[in-house]
Amino acid sequence: MSAGTSTFVSADPGPKTTKTTPPFHPKISPSEESRTMAPDPVAADVVVTKNSASSTARDLGLTEQQEKKETCGWGTVRPTCLQCCNNPNGVLFFLCLFSFTQGVIVNGLVNVSITSIETRFELPSANTGIVSASYDIAFVVLALFVTYHAGQGNSKPKWLAFGSFSLGLGALVYSLPHFTTGPYVYGTGQTETCDIGGNSTSQDCSSGTTGSGLRNYLYVFILGQLLHGVGGTPLYTLGTTFLDENVEKANSGVYIGIFYAASALGPAAGYLIGGQFLNIYTDIDIGQNGNGLTEADPRWVGAWWIGFLMCAFLAWSITIPLLGYPKELPGAAEIKANKESEAHAKGGADVASQPDFGKSWRDFPIAVKILLCNPTFMFVSLAGAFEGFLTSGLATFGPKFVEMQFSQTSGWAAMLCGFVVVPGAAGGNILGGVIMKWMKLKCRGMLRLCIILGGVCLALYLVFLVQCPNTPFAGVTQRYTNSSMDPAVHGLNLTSECNTDCSCQEEYYTPTCGADGVQYFSPCHAGCTVLTGTDGTKRYHNCTCISYDSVPSLAETLEGKCESSCGTMPVFLAMFFAIMLLTFANNPLATGATLRTVPDSQRPFALGLQWIFVRCIGTIPGPILFGRFIDDACLVWQEKCDGQGSCWFYDNAAMARSLLYLTIAGKALAFIFYSVAALSYRPPPLEDMDKTTTEVALHNQDELAAVTVPESNGVSNKALEIESTEL
Repeated sequence: MSAGTSTFVSADPGPKTTKTTPPFHPKISPSEESRTMAPDPVAADVVVTKNSASSTARDLGLTEQQEKKETCGWGTVRPTCLQCCNNPNGVLFFLCLFSFTQGVIVNGLVNVSITSIETRFELPSANTGIVSASYDIAFVVLALFVTYHAGQGNSKPKWLAFGSFSLGLGALVYSLPHFTTGPYVYGTGQTETCDIGGNSTSQDCSSGTTGSGLRNYLYVFILGQLLHGVGGTPLYTLGTTFLDENVEKANSGVYIGIFYAASALGPAAGYLIGGQFLNIYTDIDIGQNGNGLTEADPRWVGAWWIGFLMCAFLAWSITIPLLGYPKELPGAAEIKANKESEAHAKGGADVASQPDFGKSWRDFPIAVKILLCNPTFMFVSLAGAFEGFLTSGLATFGPKFVEMQFSQTSGWAAMLCGFVVVPGAAGGNILGGVIMKWMKLKCRGMLRLCIILGGVCLALYLVFLVQCPNTPFAGVTQRYTNSSMDPAVHGLNLTSECNTDCSCQEEYYTPTCGADGVQYFSPCHAGCTVLTGTDGTKRYHNCTCISYDSVPSLAETLEGKCESSCGTMPVFLAMFFAIMLLTFANNPLATGATLRTVPDSQRPFALGLQWIFVRCIGTIPGPILFGRFIDDACLVWQEKCDGQGSCWFYDNAAMARSLLYLTIAGKALAFIFYSVAALSYRPPPLEDMDKTTTEVALHNQDELAAVTVPESNGVSNKALEIESTEL
């Protein structure tokens, strides 16, 4: 067959017809052209038959191979009953379950157990801050690799399944220290009352044993948090992108808002469930119930480990359905083709829109450069980093602040925080998504709303001016009644003339409230010599450190902290609820702005890079810095042979001031960066948006047309090639 000649072959078993067209067409008159172009009945029949066969072949090929790629199942097992979940709603359900479990573990149970772990394993808050930050360290190390690799056409559901499995493994590791240590020892047999003339019961550090070794379990907790970070890496990058790719643009905000709401419900459930477990003694599995301790005793350690075991199995159960999802849901190609690009002008969309861009690791430096040179993306990322700084710090030490500031037990403080976080965080995420859909916000509108909500929230952080004064504490905040040593002048001094001969131990804190309203480090430090009521509330009498010259009943003290008369806790919780509502309403807005301001092909990678900024600047230093500031407010430390243990008693005013300074500074910086992001954003010109949308649509159509048609359909692939040549 010579060049320039095309042959149509009919699939009908009729006679073969050949039509030859010369390569050169001389100029002819209209009449001659009319005669030349007259329809040939035989050729027309051949062409119609050919088109019908080609269309049938294409339909059969797409039906068999494309549908197989888009069905839900595991390998060759793809039952029809599972296809009801093979849609955005099904994906949303399992992603919500995944994010809920992650929130329960990382932002709920870990934070609730902070005080118990500090007491049980003799750790200061700065160390537990490192434990909290370890989650983000793992995220930083893996985020770029995972998001870029997934952007090369790899299956996002498979990465999500791996993340769920790793999350469960981390929860199991995190609970191991409970099972590898002996029973909890909260005393060394010291007498609770004053033993005049007796030997000192203080710990002996001269025996060569410098510590119990419990602090070494810090590294086990860090390992568990690192595994949690590995599990959470694909969740908020690939999970968010997978949702956005498979739903219409108008509904994207609602889906992302529901997804984030589930992640907010997780911490709330973690606070509530973990708070209940903290009311159970830690060694319940070996038949001990903590006789001699009450939940109000600062030495009390609850069963912090139970929740982690439960969540480990829950996370593993999510792995199986996530493994069954296809790389792309049915109809996703059409949704992509209809989406309009809002990428920042001069943001590298022309380079990133190339069909082969991002398919090789050689494009990695260019992909990073495109995002780093996108000012809107960078400023939104920096704003999110300082938002993360605040939320991570408050989530880690919020329950501890409520416990210490308002004299609550650790379990009840955790539940109170849960009551605030449940409606605030979940409602805020849904509210942000609904506003996006209702107002039909584009990128600039999302950024402007972030600025407004951030400004209101900045004013609300003045809630930390609402504080409670410390209860009077003998030798700590005020002097002993019969002593001239003022702690404000001479510093901490738990020993006075009234208890010098009592041989009191300072290793373990046993708060005792005197009838005069003053709190004492222990009954021994109050000079009490008689104990009654051992089966219920312990009462101590003949307390020499309590002045009872005028009121003899003041000789009696009660076990436990003195109740606070401060009534500002409802005001604090109400304003903290408003802070949670507005802060989490920003989540879907900021995420939506991020997804809109970068090229479509870079969305997973952009979220990964953004989360690295959030982790490195925000959530990694956040808990550490919050913990350091809280440690600086400590007045009474646990004294151990190998150094300080956990903190027993804090200066409420100093703690509140520290949190006020940190929150105001962090929120002000977030507000500034959101404002600069809105000012720097330049939407693409209308003609560029149309061009980009057309290129995406053509690219998706080319991918569909690339499906190979099997020979068994009765029509050869050569027929389609011949048709393409002629067309």
